[in-house]
Amino acid sequence: MSLPSTDPHSAAELVRTVQAGETTAAALLAAARARAEAASGLNALISLNDHADEQAVAVQSRLAAGESLPLAGLPMVIKDNLNLNGTRTTCGSRMLEHYVSPYTATAVQRLLDAGAVIVGKANMDEFAMGSSGESSAFGPTLNPWDTSRVTGGTSSGSAAVVAAGLVPVSLGSDTGGSVRQPAALCGVYGLKPTYGRVSRYGLVAHASSLDQIGPVARSAADLALLMNVIAGHDGRDATSLDAPPAFAAGTPEDLRGLRVGVITESLGGNTAGVSAVLNATLDALRGAGASVAEVSLPALKHAIATYYLISMPEASSNLARYDGMVYGSREPGGDVLGSMTRTRERGFGREVQRRIMIGTYALSSGYYDAYYSKATRVRRLIANEFSAAFADFNVLVTPTSPFPAFRLGEKMNDPLTMYAADVDTVAVNLAGLPALSVPAGFEEVDGKRLPVGVQFIAPALQDELLVRIAGGLEGIGAVRAEEAPGYAG
Repeated sequence: MSLPSTDPHSAAELVRTVQAGETTAAALLAAARARAEAASGLNALISLNDHADEQAVAVQSRLAAGESLPLAGLPMVIKDNLNLNGTRTTCGSRMLEHYVSPYTATAVQRLLDAGAVIVGKANMDEFAMGSSGESSAFGPTLNPWDTSRVTGGTSSGSAAVVAAGLVPVSLGSDTGGSVRQPAALCGVYGLKPTYGRVSRYGLVAHASSLDQIGPVARSAADLALLMNVIAGHDGRDATSLDAPPAFAAGTPEDLRGLRVGVITESLGGNTAGVSAVLNATLDALRGAGASVAEVSLPALKHAIATYYLISMPEASSNLARYDGMVYGSREPGGDVLGSMTRTRERGFGREVQRRIMIGTYALSSGYYDAYYSKATRVRRLIANEFSAAFADFNVLVTPTSPFPAFRLGEKMNDPLTMYAADVDTVAVNLAGLPALSVPAGFEEVDGKRLPVGVQFIAPALQDELLVRIAGGLEGIGAVRAEEAPGYAG
């Protein structure tokens, strides 16, 4: 059997060919592995899945037995903070370099149950802390549009593998923009679902009140395909919502009468190219029958500070377990305290150490009320402003990132500038809302076309609306994921 001659980047088409017997799961897996080998210079994968052949064989057996598999044979990559039984889960850290998971995350198990084949684990910023994909202990992921530039973080590998055509879809996690930002910088779709819409069971925690698993894809139809599988209630996650998925790509008719609010606070500080792409997208919405107006959310000026005063303390708490005594690698140190100290010093990278120290300080006696507690109150103000805006608008729009991909190393020594890269995305996580970055155009920088994303934000549990809007924009040619022109092999 041969590979399908139709679009090799369409997950829905690949599934169809396996279901129709035109190709096999094993053939798709072999092709994905060959592409991964050719693109090894991107450093987008931390490991390959040794059990993938077994998964591919099982898919064919289940199809032969008459099972209906919505993801039959679909080759996928998952971020390396998602547990898969019998495989390494490193979180991009030396601390977990040799950890082999004894269980599988709910979202990943649902993929396997639906017939997907996990090709490997994607590179990522260490413990999902970063904005560029450069803080991984295993080296940075390179952007397939320009390998001298970053992919964005923290789901850097998850976006790069889709943009480079290694696999048609992947899973990442989003704590403050970690699916949407790399999707924007790599020219693909990235969805951050409503908090609780996808189970977090089996996701290694960064900041528990902010983390959410989300898909990266090349089309609205493929987003819908994945979300219909991974979304839904899970009794093993206390924050899981009982909201059965009903995703489908929309049509231009879904844009007619849509009330779109452009967040005023997101219009300053963008590059000329980002502003031009945003304006072109808004013009396309108007042309399709949507109404567009500005809306101000004044509390958003506090979003970055609020986000880090919540995420860093939660990260400090979540990472306290990695001391080499029970969890994580262990370094000898003479006594227990010395061993713990050396373990955490050598096991964690610079960015993770920085966030642990700041987070611990913010939670310490005398400072909790001044920092963490106050931030939770501002978080409520931000959520309230979103709610008020949704009384007048169906969706809100911002750039996903104020600039396209920057050069490797450009911001590494300036943490505050790096943190500001998430200015348009962190508020969504604070409010627990769904948001989607769509590939809306390009900005030319130093003779290279670099992707630009536009972010759509919807009220809680209206994730399906975002995917319908994406399909509608595809229908009028306003958004499209293109294959990156080349990459280091």
